[in-house]
Amino acid sequence: LVALYRPGPMENIPKFCNVKNGREPRAGIHPLIDPILDETQGIIVYQEQVMEIARKMAGYSLGGADMLRRAMGKKIQAAMDAERPKFLAGAAENGVEEAKAIEVWNLLDKFANYGFNKSHAAAYAVVSYQTAWLKANHPVEFMAAVMNCDLHLTDKLNVYKQEVDRLGIEMVAPCVNRSDAVFSVAEGRILYGLGALKNVGVEAMRLIVAARGTGEFADLVDLARRVELRRVGKRPLELLARAGAFDCLDGNRRKVFESLDALVAFSGSAHDEAASAQISMFGTGGADLPAPRLPMPEDWWPNERLGQEHQAVGFYLSGHPLDDYMGALRRSRVLTLADVTAKAASGPVAVRMAGSVAARQERKSARGTRFAFVQMSDPTGLFEVTVFSDTLDDARDLLEPGQNVVMAVEATLESDQVKLLARSVQPVDQAVAGAAPAGLKVFVNDAAALPSVALRLEDAPGAPARSHGPVNLILVHPDLPGDVEIELPKRYPVTPGVRSAIKHIAGVVYVEEF
Repeated sequence: LVALYRPGPMENIPKFCNVKNGREPRAGIHPLIDPILDETQGIIVYQEQVMEIARKMAGYSLGGADMLRRAMGKKIQAAMDAERPKFLAGAAENGVEEAKAIEVWNLLDKFANYGFNKSHAAAYAVVSYQTAWLKANHPVEFMAAVMNCDLHLTDKLNVYKQEVDRLGIEMVAPCVNRSDAVFSVAEGRILYGLGALKNVGVEAMRLIVAARGTGEFADLVDLARRVELRRVGKRPLELLARAGAFDCLDGNRRKVFESLDALVAFSGSAHDEAASAQISMFGTGGADLPAPRLPMPEDWWPNERLGQEHQAVGFYLSGHPLDDYMGALRRSRVLTLADVTAKAASGPVAVRMAGSVAARQERKSARGTRFAFVQMSDPTGLFEVTVFSDTLDDARDLLEPGQNVVMAVEATLESDQVKLLARSVQPVDQAVAGAAPAGLKVFVNDAAALPSVALRLEDAPGAPARSHGPVNLILVHPDLPGDVEIELPKRYPVTPGVRSAIKHIAGVVYVEEF
């Protein structure tokens, strides 16, 4: 299988299977060489078979057969052409008709394009079988080990993450109180390695893990006292904040991100004082330093939060930017990658599908026009869309990384891979504006949440006018005689992004469409 599943020999796989399973008879080539091909159903698969054919049919010595193998393996056509008369002459001496000798030589010449060494194939097969056994019987440990092999290759980690999801394995997001510097396994789950974030060194993350050895960090200040943050570095700390690795200490990622300068300065002072062994009257060195004052900004919007996470991880871990749009997208008859793949199985289709742009590579065609390959994702998987010049010129600004769009595409299925060609592109909010609900009811059980709700309603970026609607506040509290509903006087954006942003505010119990 290893030797057959390669460009060239692949065309023989149906014949190999049919002969092996008795669905078609095996065709003999010549009595001198048919026994050599018994194990491969009459098909030339291995370089060793070529050498044996040369010896049996054309009288080659072992050394001469190896020279032929070498010429074939290196695809040296001049050397092959030089061997042809020698092969035909040797075959004639063994009583092989010239036509049959030429037929066999042509088979060997064709084999030169894809020859594979049997000993290599056997070694690969053993490793493949062992690998398959490990994946089948220890999938969590196996996938963690595979991800550690490609710790800093974001594209490969993304593919492995898709496979982890497909296998139903839970992956715990990076966390300073749980994660190791590399991927690890706990309670049947994969813990994302801190050192697997983009541009974050494993050794710097080991400083955090080592400091945690005495117990989990209680809060950001405790972490700054115990970890010498300046040795970790400002850039890695920013990426940890973006990825949500400090969520266990403070769930407001923007606050953590904007607090890093103060925390690094505090950490430096604490460790300098401890290193100088100056013991104050209140305790050990550095322990009596007053905690720094940290800023208290509103957290990033959910989509911005995911965008920051994407910058640090290279893909989405805690969710997908389109998650909150799925209801409106379905109402607008916009399909997912999984839907499109299923539809394309019956033939080419023209559909609309949504995606979040991950990357764009532009190329120039032979005619001088520009086109692009756009890498995208939705909650069901990763996909690539080809965008030709006319569409690209109109939509280039929308096809920047981090943008969420809806595309009209032509989809075809080739070798179980969906091929997508874009015909038009529009922002996702514009595409679903007609499917927005009439209004929202926001259930609140803490008055402290109201300023944040107001900010989210007033600060909706780029919401189209037709997505505006009424918003009612439902106050829920034991001190009230019952639920108190307040209809706000203005109309506000009621897009999926706004609903998601409000839903994530502390003190908001529930957001309901009406």
